[in-house]
Amino acid sequence: MAPGQEQKSLKEYTAQVTSPLVKGEVKLNIGENAFILKGTFDVAEIPYAIVNSLVYVNYNVIVKTDEGDFTLSRMGNWAQPFFDALCEVYNKAVLRSFFVSGDPIFSASGEYRFSEGGVAVDSKSPVRVYENCVVALPSNGNARRIPLCFVSGIEKAEYALTLKLNMGEQYTFSRLGYDTSRFAEMIEDRMRALLEKSVAAVKEIDPSLSVSQASQIARLVPEGAAVPIGQLAAIAPSFVSAVEEKMSKTRAAESYNAFKRMCDPAQIWIGFKKNDARPEEKSVSAEQPEEEEAEPDPYLFWMIVPSPDKQYAAVEFAVQPGESAATFVYRTGGDFLRSAAHLNRALEAISFKREVIRLSDEELLKPENVDYFMAAKRTASLQYIRKNFAGRVIHASQESWERKLTEMWNSSQ
Repeated sequence: MAPGQEQKSLKEYTAQVTSPLVKGEVKLNIGENAFILKGTFDVAEIPYAIVNSLVYVNYNVIVKTDEGDFTLSRMGNWAQPFFDALCEVYNKAVLRSFFVSGDPIFSASGEYRFSEGGVAVDSKSPVRVYENCVVALPSNGNARRIPLCFVSGIEKAEYALTLKLNMGEQYTFSRLGYDTSRFAEMIEDRMRALLEKSVAAVKEIDPSLSVSQASQIARLVPEGAAVPIGQLAAIAPSFVSAVEEKMSKTRAAESYNAFKRMCDPAQIWIGFKKNDARPEEKSVSAEQPEEEEAEPDPYLFWMIVPSPDKQYAAVEFAVQPGESAATFVYRTGGDFLRSAAHLNRALEAISFKREVIRLSDEELLKPENVDYFMAAKRTASLQYIRKNFAGRVIHASQESWERKLTEMWNSSQ
């Protein structure tokens, strides 16, 4: 076997490295969550979570990280294969942090430009369309997952397409060549499918809705989005009643009633998504007949609630009886609507893994939270709400919960 074939099959490469941690000749291994540099006297494992960019130039691979730059040289013709393999595994780690799985519906490569918070960034990038999102995957910190449920407009040019989101962000994809029209078709097809799915969901929750009412509500709350109850009630009060009836069977029933006393009910944001969890199957023997168990509600509901002075926002999940529950509280700076929009974005981005939105920076750096750490670095709304986390209130009892929540809302922290 030729030397090159051997190191490729073993996923081991040889290079000279200049870095803050390791210097000299090293062996390189590409792992699922990190790549490893092994020198004669030093070993360094570089998690992809701390990698900010991968650059290939003149047969050198430069890995920029939170702990400094690692320049890999003298790899000869193996520099490009190593770089390509490293980018592939790195992008898989990014996709995990975006909670994206499965094969893309469409793939291409070109340029993209995005604007977030008044900052514009240009980058060359692979671009992929998935069931509910578009993902741009440059090998740096500019990778983005663009959720289709928040797309408010599509602007098509001859060789470019711009996605406009409901908080003002814009993502423009260009130089896709002949793939441009196909890219647009795939996005529009997925948005139609998501709307159709949303219509079916709202009709399942409230079968009494007319075609017009179901369509209007579906456009307001595609799966993953939340809106104020007042907007839903203006279209169909029966839909709000149906949602309230479902929540009355969850641990959030008393909390919801308390929230309605504590603030204007019309300003409470409600969202829902199909619950993908399925009860575990149990073996049944002839001696032990199958026990009947209550099926969990097929929908997960959540609320974003303003404090009376709008200085705080509370997030509450309508979990099933027996599940642990807590209310997460965030500072708004007086702009509840903006904070609620950020909270909605962040929750959708982390697939409603509710503990993530309150993890401390120290907890986020733990190995088991590496995907959440990568997501936070690439999701502006997740950064925003984590920065404004004020605390959480445990549901020890309804009386103590309401008292502690009121105290937190009245604090000046």
